[in-house]
Amino acid sequence: MDPTRTGPTQSHSTTRPGVGVSGSDRPRLAAHVRLTFSRTRQRKVLLHPETVVVLNGSGAAILELCDGRHTVAEIVAELGARYETVPDDEVRQFLARLVARRWVELTDG
Repeated sequence: MDPTRTGPTQSHSTTRPGVGVSGSDRPRLAAHVRLTFSRTRQRKVLLHPETVVVLNGSGAAILELCDGRHTVAEIVAELGARYETVPDDEVRQFLARLVARRWVELTDG
């Protein structure tokens, strides 16, 4: 399950993707959320009270770097070193949706 997809009832915003998440922000998982490996699913999952979100590879890679020390720009650079292309706006949009769900918190850089 992709935590950024909510199904066909989702309303589409006209705002720029990733708005509200700047390159200097330092994302970290909220206190009530945990990133862990599920042996049953053989994938990384995000644990939230009463919820398990199965992450795809790129979502897990982003969240592994959300430790409150790395800035969004550093996360994009790190992922760019691992993979060929990492669209900055997609990382910011992913993080913005997790911030909206209160699964990720941002601190100013």
